[in-house]
Amino acid sequence: MSAMATSTTFPSVQVFPVGSDDHWETENRTVWNELQHASEEHELVYEISWIAELGVWRRFLRSQRKVPN
Repeated sequence: MSAMATSTTFPSVQVFPVGSDDHWETENRTVWNELQHASEEHELVYEISWIAELGVWRRFLRSQRKVPN
């Protein structure tokens, strides 16, 4: 018995829909450093985008760094 591959056509999917409202937000927050047992100020950068299929906003943490004193 031989296996035969068939071709399947998939609909095109856009990563970011036209007219989407994508933007970035930066927040400074105090976080706990478990290794040094101390509070530190961190800069958190979030990517905010609208998911039209679900009708909701998505908030994703993109980067985090310690704020210099």
